[in-house]
Amino acid sequence: MLRKLVFWLILVPLAIVIVMFAVANREIVTVSFDPFNASAPAASISVPLFVLIFVLVILGVIIGGVAAWLRQSGYRRVARRHDADVAALRREIETLNAKLEAGFDPPAPEATARLAYRPPAHG
Repeated sequence: MLRKLVFWLILVPLAIVIVMFAVANREIVTVSFDPFNASAPAASISVPLFVLIFVLVILGVIIGGVAAWLRQSGYRRVARRHDADVAALRREIETLNAKLEAGFDPPAPEATARLAYRPPAHG
């Protein structure tokens, strides 16, 4: 239900705007990669303006995603460490539960430390 709502309210109007943008910007532009010779560049390409803009937007999204991914490496490292700790604790719990089910015998009373309770002194 929510996906259909998002599709019809956001994606369809966005697609219409993109198509309108592409139709309005069909002019051919020359992109030059030669900063020294503007009249006859050694490396240039002629593309419609909307293609150039779409390619640059896609490159920007990719570069931004890579930068965010690199910035979050510390958080991912900590998350992996916590996952390993949780897995170790779960294994320990399973081991202790298995011992309990197998009939764990508590140590003899002589072997346990005795605690002495001293009442508080009334002063």
